[in-house]
Amino acid sequence: MTPWHWAWAMALGLRVRLLLAFALLGVTTTAVVASGSYFQARTVILQQAQDAAVASLTDELSKVYPIVSLPPNQEELDMLAQRLSDREGDAVVRYGDLWAQSVVDESDVLTPELRQEVAGGRIAWQRVDRHGKHLLLIGTQLRFDRSDGTSVPSGVEVYSVRSLDSEQQSIDRLAMLAWVTGGLSLILAVLLALLAARGVLRPVRELGRAARRLGEGDLSTRLTVRGVDELADVARTFNDTAGTLERQVGELRRMEADARRFVADVSHELRTPLAAMTAVTDVLDEEADRLPGDAGQAARLVSQETQNLTQLVNDLIEVSRFDSGTARLALDDVDVAAAVNATLRLRRWADRVETDLPSGVIARLDPRRLDVIVANLVGNAFRHGHEPVSVRLRAEPDWITIEVADHGPGLDPEVLPHVFDRFYKADTARTRSEGSGLGLAIAWENARLHRHAGQPGSLVAGNTPDCGAVFTLRLPRVASETVDAGGVR
Repeated sequence: MTPWHWAWAMALGLRVRLLLAFALLGVTTTAVVASGSYFQARTVILQQAQDAAVASLTDELSKVYPIVSLPPNQEELDMLAQRLSDREGDAVVRYGDLWAQSVVDESDVLTPELRQEVAGGRIAWQRVDRHGKHLLLIGTQLRFDRSDGTSVPSGVEVYSVRSLDSEQQSIDRLAMLAWVTGGLSLILAVLLALLAARGVLRPVRELGRAARRLGEGDLSTRLTVRGVDELADVARTFNDTAGTLERQVGELRRMEADARRFVADVSHELRTPLAAMTAVTDVLDEEADRLPGDAGQAARLVSQETQNLTQLVNDLIEVSRFDSGTARLALDDVDVAAAVNATLRLRRWADRVETDLPSGVIARLDPRRLDVIVANLVGNAFRHGHEPVSVRLRAEPDWITIEVADHGPGLDPEVLPHVFDRFYKADTARTRSEGSGLGLAIAWENARLHRHAGQPGSLVAGNTPDCGAVFTLRLPRVASETVDAGGVR
C-alpha cells in the first residue's frame, strides 16, 4: 500500500467517520434549533417593540385628533411635533412644504417608501439603519372633520422615530448565545463520538488482531465475549469459526502426517526387495542379448521398470525427508564448473549438451544436491524439449546462476505455475516410464535448502525468446547450514 493510499485509508477510518458523523449531527441539530429559536425570538422582540410604538403613537394622536382648522401654520406644526415626542422617541410632522421635528433630521430618516404609504392615508411602519443606529419609523396622516360631520385626510403627516438599539442588543445576545450553544454542542458531540468510537472500535481492533493471529497460524486464538449486542455476536461467531477451523486443520495435519509416515515407511520397506531385484536385473541385463525373442525383450523391460521403481522409491524417501524437516546440507567447497561437467559425464550427456561454464567459480555447496538439481533439469530438457540443450554458469559476488535451456516448444502458460508441483504432469496421458513427476519438485526443494543471509536459493521456470523452456537455478556462493524444510508443492 502506497503512503497516499495509507493516508487515505486512515482519513476514512471508522474513528474519523464516527467523529465527523457525530459532529455533523450535533452542528446540524444545533444550527436548526438555535437558528429557529433566534429568528422566532427576534420576530417576537421586534413585533412587541413595533406594537408598543404604534400603541403609543395612537394614544398621543388621540389627544390632538381631529384637526379643526386647515391649513396649519409652522407654529402649530412645531407644537404638534413637541407634543408627540417623548423619552422613547422623536416626532416629525409634515404638511405640504412645511415640516417640524423634535430632534431628528427628517430629510435623513424618512424614506420615500414610507412617505408614499402615509400619503395614501394608511398607517405604515418601517425598520431602518441610520449611522449605525437601528430605528423604527411609524407614520400616519391626521384626519380633518368637515362641517358636514364627515372626516377626511387632512394632509398633516405625523411620523414617530423610535430607537431599536436596546432590542438589537437583546437580539445580538441571542445570536451570541446561539453561537456559544453551537460550540458547546460541537464539543459535546465530539466527546460523545470519542466515547462511541472507543466502545465500538475496541472490539473491532481486538477482532482485527485476532484475525491476524489466526491468519498467521495461531489457531488457538479466541476473543473475549462482552455483553449481548451485535459485537458480542460477532465475537462468538469468530470463536466458533476459529474452533471449527482448529479442529479441521488438526485433523488434516494428522491425516497428512499419517500419509507421510505411510509413504516413508513403505519406501524404506521397499528398499530391501528392490536391492535384491536390482541384483537380479543386472544378471538379466547381461543375458538379455542371448535370450531368444520375447524373453530378451521381457528381460530388458523388467530391468528398466525395476530401475524406474528404484528411482521412484529414492525420490519418495527424499521427499519424506523434506516434509519431516530432516534434510541436511553436507557443505563443501565445490568448483561449480567441474561439478556440472562431472554430472554430464556420469550420465553420458557431455557430448549432447552445449556448455558455457567459466572455470574458477568456487562455491560452498552440497555437491550431491547440486548434482541432483542439474541432472533433473538436463534430463527434463531431453525428455520434454528438443536438442540442443545448453547449460550456462554465471557468477556474482554472493550468488551463482545456472541456466538450463532447450529448443523445444517451451512451457505452456497454464503449466508454468505447476511445474514444481509434486506428481504434476502437463500431459496426463504420459506413461509412467517418462517420469514420476517428482524430479523438478525435488530440485526445487534442494535449491531452497541452500540459504544465505536468511534468503533461500531459488529455481524458476520460464521460456526463452526462441520459445524453448529455460530453468534458472540461483544458489549462494557460501550457503549456510540452516535447515529449511521447504514448502510442500
